[in-house]
Parts: sequence; C-alpha cells; structure tokens
Amino acid sequence: MTPAVKIDQLNHTYGRRPVLNDLSFEIAAQDFFIIIGPNGSGKTTLLKAMVGLLSAQGAIHLLGKPLHGYARRELARRLAFVPQMITEELPFTVQEVVLMGRTPHMGLLGLESPEDIAQVQAAMQFTGVAHLSHRKMDALSGGERQRVFIARAICQEPEIILLDEPTAALDLAHQARLMDLMERLKTEKGVTVVMVSHDVNLAAMYADRLLLLKAGCIKALGPPGEVLTYERIEETY
Repeated sequence: MTPAVKIDQLNHTYGRRPVLNDLSFEIAAQDFFIIIGPNGSGKTTLLKAMVGLLSAQGAIHLLGKPLHGYARRELARRLAFVPQMITEELPFTVQEVVLMGRTPHMGLLGLESPEDIAQVQAAMQFTGVAHLSHRKMDALSGGERQRVFIARAICQEPEIILLDEPTAALDLAHQARLMDLMERLKTEKGVTVVMVSHDVNLAAMYADRLLLLKAGCIKALGPPGEVLTYERIEETY
C-alpha cells in the first residue's frame, strides 16, 4: 500500500545551524502519527517542510507523488494544515472561517455552492461547534477556536491533516476532547493524522506510531511501547 507520506534524506539548516539531519521515514495511510521531542529538536520545521512552507533538501512524497509536483490548489484538496494556536483577533464568524476551507473546491468566482454549505455544516457538527456558527472568533475560548480551525481543515476534505501542537494552550479536558476528535477523524473519515506534540503522555495514549526527534535526528520510530522506554526518554529529554 502506498504510504501517505514518504520522507527520504531530508535536511534543512537555519543559516549554518542544521535543524533536520538526513531524515528518512514513512507514514502509513490512515495512521495517527505523532512527532515528539524536546524543544529545538526540529518538530515544527519538519512539519512545515511536509506542508511545503519551507524548502528542504531531500525528497518528500505525499500519496505517492512528489510534493513539488502538486499545484497549490491540488495540494490543498489533499492535505490540510492546522498551525499552532492562532491568537490574533479574527473579524469573522465561525461559519465564515470554516467556509474558508472550501476555497480549493470553489470555482474561479469563489462563490459557495449548496454542497459547500453542506460540507461546512457537516464539519461544524463533527467538531462540535455548530451551535457557535454565528459567533465571532474573538468571543471563543481557546479550545473552541482550535476546533473551529480543525473544522476548516476538515472542510478541505483532505486525505492527510497535519497539526502543529494543537493542544499546547489547552487545559486537560480540552486536550482529551481534541485528541478524541483526531481519533474519530482517522477512524470515521479515513484521514491520516500527523501531529507534532509536546505532551509525551498524550502521544503515548493516542499514537499508532511515534517519531522521536532530538537535534534534528531520529532517535526512535515505532509504536509508543517501543519508542517510550525509560532509558530513551531519559537520554532524549
């Protein structure tokens, strides 16, 4: 089966400082794949390279096709990215933000169709924010905002969703709710979920496979029970 993501000899530097060092690995389709590691290990840089937000040396294949072979619109139909918590004020309602996820599927005039509206309603229902549809984004809690951005990503109808530390600013209850939502996205919609996390405990509970990074190098890759040994955690953190 073609992997959802294939990384081959990926390298990246900031100035003269190496951040990613010869990374090679695959992510199976419909996996819940979580990337962990200490601060400065290259987790966010790796995710941005996979989305195409920065140029790195090496090869990245998404769904069997080189990343550079995708037009931006085509890529947005197959891959969605949820960045770290967005804190700036957004002068939009929840429904307007979620509708932005339909942009890759709209025509040249950018006018939404009844199907687009139906997808928005379904995404808001799935993420539990439908009752907030007419609320302004600046009136929401951190957990509510994060679920809105995930609803926007779901509206893209992607095969892969990448999330950069989506639980970082949330309390324990909202963390669990968001992780359960990602599990449902994988099992009910067949989406490959790739997440950067700072929380080793959450990663151990939910991941099918873990990638442990340190100083831009792979320290371990595999099921949580194999990756998170006492010796390896002590050495890495």
